[in-house]
Amino acid sequence: MSKALLHRLNEVVHALRQVSEEVSLGPEEARAQMAAAIARLLPDDARVAILPAPQARPGTLTFSLTDDALLAVTLPPGRELTPEQRAAVENAALHAAALLARAQDASRMQVSLQRKEEELARLRRADMLISSRLGLQETLESILQMALEVTGARYGIFRLVDENRQHLVTRAFAGDDLGRPATEALPLDESSITGLAAVQRKTLCIADVLKPPWADLYYPLDYDFRMRSELVTPLIAAGGRLEGVINLESPQVGAFTDEDALLLQSFAIQAVIAIQEARLLDALQDLSARLLADPPPVIYQRVAQLARELLGAPNAGLWTRSEAHLHLQALEPKDAVLPDELIASITDIPNATAPTHLSLARSDALVAPMLSSERGRAVGAVAVFSPPNAPLSASDWDKKVLALLARHAALAADNARRQEALRRARAQQAAAETFAAMGDIAANLMHRLNNKLGVIPVRIEGIEDKSAAALAADPYLARNLEAIRVSALEALDIVRESLTHLRPITLTAVAIPEAVNHALAELDLPPGIHIHRQGLDALPPVIAGRRRLALVFHNLIENAVAAMPEGGEIAIIGERTGDGVQVTVRDTGPGIPPELHDAIFQFNYSGRRAAGKLGFGLWWVKTIMARFGGSVQVQSDGHSGAAFILRFPVAE
Repeated sequence: MSKALLHRLNEVVHALRQVSEEVSLGPEEARAQMAAAIARLLPDDARVAILPAPQARPGTLTFSLTDDALLAVTLPPGRELTPEQRAAVENAALHAAALLARAQDASRMQVSLQRKEEELARLRRADMLISSRLGLQETLESILQMALEVTGARYGIFRLVDENRQHLVTRAFAGDDLGRPATEALPLDESSITGLAAVQRKTLCIADVLKPPWADLYYPLDYDFRMRSELVTPLIAAGGRLEGVINLESPQVGAFTDEDALLLQSFAIQAVIAIQEARLLDALQDLSARLLADPPPVIYQRVAQLARELLGAPNAGLWTRSEAHLHLQALEPKDAVLPDELIASITDIPNATAPTHLSLARSDALVAPMLSSERGRAVGAVAVFSPPNAPLSASDWDKKVLALLARHAALAADNARRQEALRRARAQQAAAETFAAMGDIAANLMHRLNNKLGVIPVRIEGIEDKSAAALAADPYLARNLEAIRVSALEALDIVRESLTHLRPITLTAVAIPEAVNHALAELDLPPGIHIHRQGLDALPPVIAGRRRLALVFHNLIENAVAAMPEGGEIAIIGERTGDGVQVTVRDTGPGIPPELHDAIFQFNYSGRRAAGKLGFGLWWVKTIMARFGGSVQVQSDGHSGAAFILRFPVAE
């Protein structure tokens, strides 16, 4: 090759590079300038162009550049390229081919980057939909619409697992020109493509649903349209729980790529987050409403139900704590078997402030403490548990859900304590006001009775002085006169003693065993009555009136004795319960019918329990307990004994 031609070739290669680097040129203009640069290697009457591959004309010299483009050189009739010219053109064509291939790669990369940016923008939009707290239905429909736009699918549908985890139920669908969408529930098994993806928990990208083995499993998403390709992704939560399935379909064969599958999995993750947060929000709203209306046992049972449902656990339980003891309040399902090691492990973590994952020999559990806002410590625990061969998920989300449920259970316990404290305060205030009013009446009554009854012994003494002979001659008259005097004096003593109960009580620290001993010492127990005491000596002092507390036990034991004329047993059992003390007085008598449990504490109750007495005595017990800041409650089925439960505040 001559030096002149070689020099022109270098100039042409340089020009080709400049054209390829000029980003402002469009594809057609860039190809035209490349062809013009290569023409410098040829005679002036030669024509050079870069054409699509099928457009080469007969009699034209062609040089391949890319799969879809070639370099065409046209010479006047009878003219041919010299070997040097041909070699120079071939060399230039190789450079042009390399530059065009690079430009095409850059263009494809730019398109891919633009698509990725659009996909990321849609994913960010999905994140915003979730964080905006829209309804679950609206969020799923928006995610589905974005998936259709990105993948070019014709139709899409969300199916979620039902409560019984037996079917996939349609929750949202979208598409262009929908005809008759097939929204029936599908069984959660391998009888359909949707069920197969759910059971096997993997994404299926099917190029043609009409070919084996898919033809036998295909279930149309719309009865009026013939679809050919399908993309299916299960919705799997962080703990492995199946939430549902998302399906996309297209009338084109092989419409979906691996990139589409990855993108749909990203949308599935967003859908799972939306589903979980919507369910959690609904659960918390339900519990918040129940806190104002339902008693703690109902709320505890609901918390256990929600823990089992939201975390996908086979079993759930809730315990409250009193001192070092746990009391089971709720169990889901109700026939679940509680491993002993689980209860022991929960008892051993009283100071926990966050959920704890326990891997035990016979169970796997996630436990969250019920932290009281008033006491600053755990008042119980909520746990989900399973056999060791089916370990639970212990993801951050699972721990967050269980901690929130435990928090609402603790709020129920705190609210119950506040309501009970308020009830006791009101009862104590009402009792104080009642006794104050009765005290005023009593003072006036005592004054008047003292004036009337006090005259009787004085008058009798006068009669005895003036009629000594008559009384000596008539023993009957003397005995009756003495009986009248004694009765008057006893009546004065009874009035004075009874009215002292209406006086203000000096509350102090009182030992339960001391009060029980005092009451038993005053009672003349029949031979057939047996007293059993349990746990009294270990109780701390309680807030009460010393004499009044002994009278409370005196009244309850006396009633129990009267209810068992043939003899029986009376058990007096003490135990510590949280911030208080509980003492139960239980007998083996005939019991008290449930319909009378409230009536027996009323002031004007006139019924009788067997041969014994109730009425004013139990009203007085209830009122005195209220003045102590405590309470009294009866438990009995009306057949097998009765138990009176006394609750006292502990003396600090």
